[in-house]
Order: sequence, then structure tokens, then C-alpha cells
Amino acid sequence: MVENVQSSDKEMNLTGHLSELRNRLIVTVIFFVLFFIIGFIFVQDIYWFFVNDLDFDLVVISPGEIIWIYFSMAGMIALIGTIPILSFQVWAFIKPGLTSTERKASLAYIPAIFLLFIAGLVFGYFMFIQLILPFLLSLNEGMFNEMFTVDRYFKFLLRITLPFALLFEIPIISMFLTSIGILTPEFMQKNRKYAYLILIIIGTIVTPPDFILQIVVAIPLVILYEISIYLSKVVYRKKQRKHKEFMESE
Repeated sequence: MVENVQSSDKEMNLTGHLSELRNRLIVTVIFFVLFFIIGFIFVQDIYWFFVNDLDFDLVVISPGEIIWIYFSMAGMIALIGTIPILSFQVWAFIKPGLTSTERKASLAYIPAIFLLFIAGLVFGYFMFIQLILPFLLSLNEGMFNEMFTVDRYFKFLLRITLPFALLFEIPIISMFLTSIGILTPEFMQKNRKYAYLILIIIGTIVTPPDFILQIVVAIPLVILYEISIYLSKVVYRKKQRKHKEFMESE
């Protein structure tokens, strides 16, 4: 009888958690749609922001490209705007399992996630406009008539910028994984050379085949990894200190 009651309670708990998760996902999707609509309304302003400083004109070769630029620009705004909402929903979902100190500490991750994502996008865009695009155009040397379609140009731009936006989240990810005991600064230090190799490979993938350019891109990523190690150490020391204080109080 007791086992049946416990089993029923577990099922109700699971159902409640799934229901809460569904509601939080619905809220996130609603905000995504709202930001998408806002982005759709201001597509022309967003588009001109990206193409104003270009030395060439973009062309379309099919009506579908016009629709594509509307959806891609609006989708980008929706993605950026939804990141803090999604982060908060995740935090609110796991909040009951955290202590009051952990709640305050983890809540600070939300604006940090958003700001680092924006910083990654800005860095990637700067790399693209100031280094990658000029380098690629310099290879032409009058051999070809340049014609860039909206579709190809923005797909290439997003392929460069989005990886940087995700890579800039490494410090937050390392801090979070350290706080829950999955990652340690010692592990990050021990595997530093492998992390460097992966970051250099990523830099090679998102940049043209020019050694100097790849090094220029890889250096900030390596610095970012070193910052992640430092932040992981900070979190790890705090965690150890709290554990020691708890043991002494016992």
C-alpha cells in the first residue's frame, strides 16, 4: 500500500515537472514569435544597418531571396531577444532544487549569457567586415566581375558570426559546469592543448585559408579559454570554501 502511494506521488511529481516544463517552453515560444514579429516589422532598418558600409551592391536573382532575407533578419532578432527569456525559464525551472545562495549566483548568469552572445556576434561581425571579407575580395585582382546575392552574402555572414557568438559562451558554461561538479579547473588546464587545437580548427573552418588570418582569429578564442579557466578556479575555490565551512559546522 505504501509502495503504491509512493509510486503515485512520483508519477504526480513527474507529471507536474513535465507540465511546468511545457508551460515554460510555451512562454519562450510566445516571446520568440513576438520578437520575430518585431524583427519582421523593422527588417528594412536592420538590412540597411548591415549593408550601408559595403562598397558593393547586393542583388537578388529570385523572389524567394526577398522572402528569405525577411525571415532570416527577423529570425536573428527573435533568437537574440529570446536568449535571456529562455535562460530565465531554465533558471526558474531548476530554482526549486537550488539553495538561496545558488539561486542568486546562477541568476547572474542570465545577463552574462545574453551579453556574451552579443559580444560574440559583434566580434564575429568585426572579423568578417575588417579582415575576412577584404581578404577574400583582394584575391579577385580584377579577374572577375563581382556580383553578390543577398542570399549567399548573409548566409556566409551568419556562418562566420554565429560560431563566435556560441564560443563566447565558454566562460559561462565552464563556470556553470564547475558549480555543479562536472568540470574542474585542473581538468581544463590538463586538457588545455586539446582545447587549443579544437579552437584553432574552428578558427580555420570559419576563416579563409590564410595562416595569418587564422592566427588572428584563434588568439582571442585562446584568451577566452584562459579566462574560462580563471573563472572556473574562482567558482571552484568558493565551492570548496563553502564545503569546508559546512563540514566544520557539522
